[in-house]
Amino acid sequence: MVKQSDRAPLLDWEEIPAPGSNQSAQQQLPLPPSSSGAADEKKSSQPAGRHKPKRTAATTVTRSPTRSVTAGDGSPGRPRTEPLRTHVPFPGLSARDQWEEKDQIVSVFVVTFDTRSGNMVEWCLPHDINLDGVEFKSIASGSHRISDDFIYFRKGCYFGLACFANIPVESELERGARMKSVGILSPSYTLLYRYMHFLENQVRHQLKCPGQYSPLEAFYEDKKAVLPPTGNGVVTACPTWSVTSINRCMHPEMKITHPAGCMSQFIQFFGEQIMVLWKFALLRKRVLIFSPPPIGVVCYRVYCCCCLANVSLPGIGVSVPELRPFFYVNIADITTLETELSYVACTTEKIFEEKKELYDVYVDNQNVKTHRGHLQPLLRLNAADKEKYRKLSEQRQMLLYSQEVDGDCTTNEEDLFILFFMELNNRIFQTLSDLAGSTDPTLTAEHVRAMGLDPQGDRSFLMDLLEVYGIDVMLVVDNPCCP
Repeated sequence: MVKQSDRAPLLDWEEIPAPGSNQSAQQQLPLPPSSSGAADEKKSSQPAGRHKPKRTAATTVTRSPTRSVTAGDGSPGRPRTEPLRTHVPFPGLSARDQWEEKDQIVSVFVVTFDTRSGNMVEWCLPHDINLDGVEFKSIASGSHRISDDFIYFRKGCYFGLACFANIPVESELERGARMKSVGILSPSYTLLYRYMHFLENQVRHQLKCPGQYSPLEAFYEDKKAVLPPTGNGVVTACPTWSVTSINRCMHPEMKITHPAGCMSQFIQFFGEQIMVLWKFALLRKRVLIFSPPPIGVVCYRVYCCCCLANVSLPGIGVSVPELRPFFYVNIADITTLETELSYVACTTEKIFEEKKELYDVYVDNQNVKTHRGHLQPLLRLNAADKEKYRKLSEQRQMLLYSQEVDGDCTTNEEDLFILFFMELNNRIFQTLSDLAGSTDPTLTAEHVRAMGLDPQGDRSFLMDLLEVYGIDVMLVVDNPCCP
């Protein structure tokens, strides 16, 4: 049983949005469950053993962007931490539908590296939960060469976030280095970022004061999940009550330090190659991204790649495999990946490159490649791809200009990129659906150009798209050899 004095204030382990001054707005929009009671606990003492870690220039831990706000009445007050974009549950949905968006922590754990036994789970709550394999997901292969990292991963039907740290110690038994990782499991990854700071602090605390688990016990007691009574309680599909809720569910917030957001970093990193990844994502291919540690930022690339395939038209994609984010995987996941029809994952283990039966597309740094012969044409950028990327870059520059000159912050880069690809996908599928329902279901070169595609360069892509989504239209493309 956790003593009351051990309970840390919510603000110590979670970013809580400050209450607004408009009381009517508060009545209309339900606040996240964790917001209530934060003010009452603000004056509580820090939990035992909590230390703010000292940062070094070599640190690679990624944080959620925050800003300082004043008290709700407009008077200067003690700055508090607030996410740049607050989250509220879906209005108008039942408790069952909103359940995934609430704080639901099914486990908290500490993983350590033992020089004799290797990676092992040192401590966890609840004590009887099955964490087999988590010890290898929480400390990625090759992490001994870096000082810290964070890792998103899947464990069965749950998602996990773990923060890793590595410090030098004067101990022959530990071979001069102590490595640990502190993590959590949840049915959804959309809110895990809230606890990044808490996990970072706790892994540093565990390295300096091993065995002191009271802050983790208090955290679990406050956040532990009460799963729905039916089945395993996992929400596997997004609510589909409205376009707003669809878009919100397909665009979960995963914040990182870079002010432009992870999607902006993703597109700037890959450049025009983003159009190649977009096609593979829309075709629901198995995409594996390789990178040496740190792996945290690569986990965000997994998420971003899944976002490229967003479609908000009702009925589209219900018969195709879900593009599932697996985040970090290792050799222990080979059996699972063998049965997956569609996924995006990342790994630090180079041996996966040889396991070609496990993936369709392999991404090494900025090099996108495939061993599937029929997918080879999709690797070549055509004129339409370059034009789409030019328009995307142009829209980004216009947005940055309006933010700088006009101070317009109603839209950010993250939303711009998400909506760009969603509208592109919607236009393609709307055109194909209209043709399939017409008396003349013939897809001509004019239709292809109207969808923003190249009649010749995207012929292979369109044929695969029609087959994957089961759309019954006839593709007719002009022959460039004939007048």
